[in-house]
Amino acid sequence: MAGVEAAGDYWKPVYYLLEDVVQVQLLNAAHMHNVPGRKTDVSDSAWIARLVEHGLVRSGFVPPPPIRRLRDLTRYRAALVAERTREKQRVEKLLEDAGIKLSVFVSDLFGVSGRAMLAALVDGERDPEVLAGYARGRMRPKIPDLVQALTGRFGDHHAFLCQLMLERVDGLDGVIMRVTAQVEAEIRPFQAVVGRLDTIPGVNQRVAQVIVAEIGVDMSRFPTAAQLASWAGMCPGNNESAGKYFSGRTRKGDRWLRAALGEAAVAAAGAKDTYCQAQYRRLALRRGKKRALVAVGHSQLIAAWHIINDNVGYHDLGPLHFLTRIDPARQTRRLVTQLQQLGYRVELNPGGGS
Repeated sequence: MAGVEAAGDYWKPVYYLLEDVVQVQLLNAAHMHNVPGRKTDVSDSAWIARLVEHGLVRSGFVPPPPIRRLRDLTRYRAALVAERTREKQRVEKLLEDAGIKLSVFVSDLFGVSGRAMLAALVDGERDPEVLAGYARGRMRPKIPDLVQALTGRFGDHHAFLCQLMLERVDGLDGVIMRVTAQVEAEIRPFQAVVGRLDTIPGVNQRVAQVIVAEIGVDMSRFPTAAQLASWAGMCPGNNESAGKYFSGRTRKGDRWLRAALGEAAVAAAGAKDTYCQAQYRRLALRRGKKRALVAVGHSQLIAAWHIINDNVGYHDLGPLHFLTRIDPARQTRRLVTQLQQLGYRVELNPGGGS
């Protein structure tokens, strides 16, 4: 048995070389602090060997090669999407510098109408009325406002920079499409799992692919759903000393998985007549929107564990779950009290109306 300290990406060549020969454990450096004053590479190696020999450290999660390849692709795609977003923001910033307020009236600057206006600006068109005429569909009624928004000092300097930025966005679009095609090819053996994960409210194909790439399809590494949530950093942390409880903020976990679940939680919060929407609304009032989104993401990850581990489909608990699981008498008293505080006289008819 061998132990390898996880330090950046430098552990990967050694780990991949040894994994086919001996049993290798990937170890978290935070779990292996040596005695202060004895810090050398040789003493660290001896210390790690002693910890591994006595079973005092836990091995990190290293997925099998097929999942590793898929993980590389999904993470690279996420990085490309983030870079494309930054480039689009640079275009908007350039327009602001030129006095063009197009983003005030165009929700998607790179939609059909917005992209046509940008292309015309790059080609040398400066007449606001002509530029506003490129509006399509529901943007046609906004033409008078667009004429004012497109009145600025957009010059040849701005056109040169904007053309470069648009070319970069188009180039990134092409690369993202190629990476996505490769992701779909690599994930084909796990497409059944992706299809079941796609039934979770807020989880689409892309998020389902990220979930499979980050946690794999073998849940033996995570004996319980709670352990998976803790590893991913999607649950409150424990910070208690001498009977005092301090900040319970979430611990650091898999940032790629957390980002995907964050997007899925936002989508699920708007999914009508679902458990996730009811959970979000219930917690957002008391704990705030950010904590509510983390809780929804936690529920989605718990559901994903059961779907993968038990080979079952998603079963929604429904929007009335939190109402039916509590004491009916207590709920009745609360609602009656609220109506009385509003000045109503309430008479209850069991089995009928009120």
